[in-house]
Amino acid sequence: MVRIGSVSVCVVRVPLDRVTSFATRTVRAREYCLVKVRSTDGVEGIGFCYAGTAGGNIARVAIEELFAPMLLGQESHRVEGLWEEMYRETILHGRAGTVMRALSILDIALWDLNARAVGLPLYRHLGCWTTEKVPAYASGGYYLEGKTSRNLGEELEGYVRQGFRAVKMKAGRLTPAQEEERVRAAREAIGPDVLLMLDVNNAWADLPTALLYCKRFEKYDIYWVEDPFSPDDIENHARLASSIGITVATGEIEAGRLRFREILEKRAAGILQTDAAVCGGISEWRRIAQTAASYDVTLCPHWLHDLHVHLVASAPNARDVESFPDDTALNFRKLIPGHQKHRE
Repeated sequence: MVRIGSVSVCVVRVPLDRVTSFATRTVRAREYCLVKVRSTDGVEGIGFCYAGTAGGNIARVAIEELFAPMLLGQESHRVEGLWEEMYRETILHGRAGTVMRALSILDIALWDLNARAVGLPLYRHLGCWTTEKVPAYASGGYYLEGKTSRNLGEELEGYVRQGFRAVKMKAGRLTPAQEEERVRAAREAIGPDVLLMLDVNNAWADLPTALLYCKRFEKYDIYWVEDPFSPDDIENHARLASSIGITVATGEIEAGRLRFREILEKRAAGILQTDAAVCGGISEWRRIAQTAASYDVTLCPHWLHDLHVHLVASAPNARDVESFPDDTALNFRKLIPGHQKHRE
């Protein structure tokens, strides 16, 4: 019987090489929370999440003071039971946000520990539908000082040359005419056969504004428009989804299967971007994926392809891992030993 012997946690702040913006915010650094769970027989599992541009210590405190004392001495294979007990501890402190991210990375670490204990990669331990490969898209197209529409097109064209058949860019920061110019440049650069997705990062406050932009975008054969409104505004997501010829995608910062069930019931998204490091860990991600399968809805997980490649390989209705070809916006891989050597 494998039992949990120790839980260690740290927060790391990694400055971006260049100040980077999307529709609603400007980012100078990112904080990551890292967890290691070690069994009494010496096997280790790791978990990690993006904890924000600041405030990563909130996740650390939640792990050290709320969750770790509950896990010590427990059987590591009792993942679902431990998840439920940790979730009960979130009732007073926040069933979403940073506290749920803390629960998520502990759950991820437990699944990782158990997979390592039996000598299997995580996707096989979860019961995979493929053992070969899963599709990925290149994520980029951020706003940088001095970056023109032509520069944007060159960036996305570079991803296509690397072999990507789908790319995503940021949108929503500028006027409708300016954004249409950027989208036009992107489509002309990548050609007609590459999927093009737009990420608005919750920029629009109402349906008329969203329609003003999306009606301009439709002619460029957009595969999805991501997070058009506040994550709490599920009604407008549903109204937009029924009003345009572009698929709506959302869910990257949602937590818990009940919120995703509401999105599905209201047909507010055709793509769910459920992030296991945000929604409640691998345990909750799997429950959300199974619920989405009943609605014939696909999951394309947000961020952290090191984690999500395993989950996409394990869920038949999951597809398209989000991949960042460089460290411009997501610099998590700078924490991985040998990453810089590999890039060079």
